[in-house]
Amino acid sequence: MQVLLQIAVTLAAGLLLSRLSKRLGLPSVTAYLVAGMLIGPYVLGRLGVEGLGFTSMAEVNALDILSDVALGFIAFAIGNEFRLSALKKTGKQATVIAIIQALTATLFVDLALFGLHIWLGERLPVPMILILGAIATATAPAATLMVVRQYKADGPLTRLLLPIVALDDAVGLIVFAVSFGVAKAMLGGNFDLVSILVNPILEIVLSLLLGFVMGLLFSAAEKFFDSNSKRLSMSITFVILTVALSKLEIDVGRVHIGFSTLLVCMMLATVFCNVCDFSEDIMGRVDKWTAPLFVLFFALSGAELELNVFADLTIVGIGVVYILFRSAGKYLGALGSAKLMRCSEQVCTHLGITLLPQAGVALGMSVTVEALPGIGSLIRNIVLFGVLIYELVGPLLTKWSLTQAGEIRPKPPEKTRAHKLAEAGK
Repeated sequence: MQVLLQIAVTLAAGLLLSRLSKRLGLPSVTAYLVAGMLIGPYVLGRLGVEGLGFTSMAEVNALDILSDVALGFIAFAIGNEFRLSALKKTGKQATVIAIIQALTATLFVDLALFGLHIWLGERLPVPMILILGAIATATAPAATLMVVRQYKADGPLTRLLLPIVALDDAVGLIVFAVSFGVAKAMLGGNFDLVSILVNPILEIVLSLLLGFVMGLLFSAAEKFFDSNSKRLSMSITFVILTVALSKLEIDVGRVHIGFSTLLVCMMLATVFCNVCDFSEDIMGRVDKWTAPLFVLFFALSGAELELNVFADLTIVGIGVVYILFRSAGKYLGALGSAKLMRCSEQVCTHLGITLLPQAGVALGMSVTVEALPGIGSLIRNIVLFGVLIYELVGPLLTKWSLTQAGEIRPKPPEKTRAHKLAEAGK
């Protein structure tokens, strides 16, 4: 009963606050995140009233399965952007921009934090700098996708943005794995090429391979049914099955075989939308089905944000430097690479700002490093601070950029009842 009540309260809080955000002109994503924070352990949860909110982080984590499934559907939706017809136009641009802007963000954060290291000394050790620089690559595909959907954004910038966000996470996984391996070696004095190079490359290759196989099976299975409702049910089944398989982990000696849920589910959709001739209709139906799931995902993400990070001034200071220089790296990296690829002036000017949101992937990376002695918990809290700011401000900046680029068009004013009656009279 308590779990069901918490799910209902989470949905209700997100939906109710979205009404207020609409009046303020804010994206719904921001409303869902704030709603999650309000019902989380640091606000209403402090009252200790069961069912009113989450009284502890353990209660929030108990619903992780819903977040995992939602993340799978978010990746599935982004995979729809990799249709071959679209990739012929934007594939090369998206790949080059994704790599350059991610590496530029890493370089900016590394240089800025190293300058801070000269002042702070071992309170900000070099292994910690390397890991934070790697985490800076990650962009939140979920927040970006939700803004695009809510405002029905469309145009050259939007069509380039979603593939970049998807490719960005693949680049981020490699950079993080290498940086994490080097940082561990510096802490332990033992360089392990398997963990630095072999494991991350295996994770990406095997994730794409698993997604490819599941995509072929999915496309074949859909052809057994003619009913739209059964095809929708089959789609939901395959996404959930693929998320489950992506959680497999196998260790063979020092080689760790794991998968990225984002990459697996993106490849699932990519294969499906290029192989199945009625995929566009199915993808549209899945999008409508997942609406409440996405509300839960963002509200739970808000509830997971630990507000106590503001209590430590060291974390706040390093976090501010991290945010400013990651933002500068993303913006200038996107600007320079977009000019290199001869994108339009609107794309060059506004693309970088749409790449600022950061959430799930970065938090996942921070969890991986949490066990590192001396620096793990500090990295986790700095990333939490950054995610808190980016998740609240990022969607708003994405909306602003897409509007400035002319790809979100203002809705015509709603007609009053008197106007409607007058028109009917004519």
